Amino acid sequence: MRQWVLSFPFPLRFLFASQPAVMGKVLGIVYRAIATHLRRKAGYTKATAQTGAVTLIQRFGSALNLNIHFHMLFLDGAYVDRTHGPGMRFRRTSAPTSDELSRLTHTIARRIARYLERQGLLERDVEGAWLTSSAGGEEDEAAIHHLLGSSITYRIAVGPQQGRKVFTLQTLPDCRSDFSKPQTGHSAGFSLHAGVAAQAHERAKLERLCRYIARPAVSNQRLSLTRNGQIRYQLKTPYSDGTTQVIFEPLDFIARLVALVPRPRVNLTRFHGVFASNSKHRGLITPSKRGKGKAPAQTQKSPPLDRHMAMTWARRLKRVFDIDIETCSKCGGDVRIIASIEDPAVINKILAHLDAIAHPAEAGRLPPCRAPPSIGLIDAF
Repeated sequence: MRQWVLSFPFPLRFLFASQPAVMGKVLGIVYRAIATHLRRKAGYTKATAQTGAVTLIQRFGSALNLNIHFHMLFLDGAYVDRTHGPGMRFRRTSAPTSDELSRLTHTIARRIARYLERQGLLERDVEGAWLTSSAGGEEDEAAIHHLLGSSITYRIAVGPQQGRKVFTLQTLPDCRSDFSKPQTGHSAGFSLHAGVAAQAHERAKLERLCRYIARPAVSNQRLSLTRNGQIRYQLKTPYSDGTTQVIFEPLDFIARLVALVPRPRVNLTRFHGVFASNSKHRGLITPSKRGKGKAPAQTQKSPPLDRHMAMTWARRLKRVFDIDIETCSKCGGDVRIIASIEDPAVINKILAHLDAIAHPAEAGRLPPCRAPPSIGLIDAF
């Protein structure tokens, strides 16, 4: 699997945030362009080879700014039908070169601009291109549009400093940063990067990559409160100009969070190609052999070690919430299930008995009262 990251110019970020349906159409254009590139590089056509991807649409940047971009986990090659026997064979392709990324970025930018122009959302002339008035969506959403535009352009949305740039803390930029930039394709404000890949045997690396692209918008470890009541957010990596932290007023910080919330019923995870639920090839390539298309009967007779095993609820608790219920907290030994009680009446009796024998002070104790954030958190800094 290879990660393809596509970023868009500022006007398109606003368009996708205000009109998610257009964003879905553009995602289809991007997938088809990259899939065609992979098929041709493998030496096949759309009729003879199949590829697939899983896209996670991220709406945030490292400075809590609205930055809609695509993280696409693409198959690093294509599946073709076997010449002899059932099933499909995977043909891997090499990593894209800098020239290939540049050409592909130019192709994607041209196709997206052509689609937006046909939809009446984009106008172009000899001097440049701009979005039309219909690209802003509904006229009665001026307030949310103001928040979106301010978040995209790194400006303060509300308060007496409205319209100004967000206050930042900077250091001297690293002079060596220009030599460590990865190969990226650029065209008309579009940016395409495909430098991270995981081999078939690197399951741990693939999991880390999936966790990274599915991470939440706000990192609590990099969020703090200053002594004068402002919110300080540290960047994961410094910007090229040396910016390391951004400072928000409390009300403007809430406005930033509002801009990052997607519209209702907008799915930020999309499946394409052989990974789509309606693909007739999904049952042939997935470990669980589940999909609209059924795998041949002889492929179902796989060794026990190769069969897909569903993760138990105990392992899910440990992986997702870091709660280990299989290890004793006192002795460190393995915990085994003695009995499973499912009768509600028996469960109520056991819980009532535990409440009765509990210490009176602990049983009737309520959670401690919390001070307002403007008082309680400032004392900690």
